[in-house]
Amino acid sequence: MAAPLSASLFMRLRRDYRRATQCDLLCVDAEGRRQHAARGDRSGPPWKACAASLRRTLDEALRWGEPCIQVGPEDRLIWGVPIMHNAQVLGGLVAVGPRLTTAPARSPAIRKACSALLDLAIRHHVTNAAHLTLRREHTERERRRAVALHSLKDGGYDSIRAIYLREEPGLLAAIKSGERPAAREIINRVLVGIYHLGRHRLELVKSFVLELVVMMCRTAVEAGGEPAELLGANYESLSAVAAIQDEEPLCHWLTDMLERLMDGIRDNRKYPNTVLLKNGLRYMETHLHEEIGRDDAAKAACLSPSHFSRLLKEQTGQTFTETLNRLRVNKARELLARSDRPILAVALDCGFCDQSWFTKVFRKATGLTPGEYRERHPFALPPASP
Repeated sequence: MAAPLSASLFMRLRRDYRRATQCDLLCVDAEGRRQHAARGDRSGPPWKACAASLRRTLDEALRWGEPCIQVGPEDRLIWGVPIMHNAQVLGGLVAVGPRLTTAPARSPAIRKACSALLDLAIRHHVTNAAHLTLRREHTERERRRAVALHSLKDGGYDSIRAIYLREEPGLLAAIKSGERPAAREIINRVLVGIYHLGRHRLELVKSFVLELVVMMCRTAVEAGGEPAELLGANYESLSAVAAIQDEEPLCHWLTDMLERLMDGIRDNRKYPNTVLLKNGLRYMETHLHEEIGRDDAAKAACLSPSHFSRLLKEQTGQTFTETLNRLRVNKARELLARSDRPILAVALDCGFCDQSWFTKVFRKATGLTPGEYRERHPFALPPASP
């Protein structure tokens, strides 16, 4: 069997990898047999007798889509990348690291050396980067599915409807604010829950998926997406879902639909940030008497907390706390001038926890205590009835 790489190319790769990581590099064929071994090279373990170990290293890399650290002969750490032509594995590059007793497998240096090997193989076009990427994405989906299933069991959901009602608000808020990673996580939890509770009832699962897509499309339009394009995608979904006969394609279809919706919002955003910010300010004005925080206002604005703070500073020149205090003081001025309610009652109505704190904030904003402000703006009682 011919070697998977030419001797000259392998020696160049080996030299570059040694220089970058101080780790040796082996070339092996598809069965794990070493290729291009230099004559008289007696350093390291007896690799000729370790073909099975080297082959297993390549199998794990192919399975997970990236180098996986194994313990080889003489307790040396080894990791590899398959040499591929399209989907065919021709052999592999296997790195030989230090002994396990001198370098933990999870050490930053070893992880960096694993990444360097994958980058080296991709850069020199000796592996199928697209295939490995697909394997990594599949692994990540399975990991998220396992986490979501564990969360589902902890949540005690007993019906698909319960999952839908619980997760829908967060999903729609993530879509509106353009938080793609958060939306993906929620979609994954919903899908896992639907499949777990609706197994063997594919038509029921489809009905909930379609209901979810309708809500997602409407939210995307509200967030600035092009209505004709998004509603057209919604119409296409009806026939597409009807043709799906398995859960796995349905999962891929829904995640693709989410990406299309998020792209539509990004590409044609007609919902300016100032409008979203006003929604947050409106929430603050109507909940002044409550104990509210930045995260509450940001959620009402469909923005991330950090983005909300940045927009607030840009538009008003104030932080969230400064803005909240300003709104509360404005409300207090109105109540002091237009009612005869006790000052403590005014403080509580405006969200201040006690009168002393209210007085301190009010004086800083107006230069007057609440009592002094009321004296200068006396409340006029309505005339007595004849």
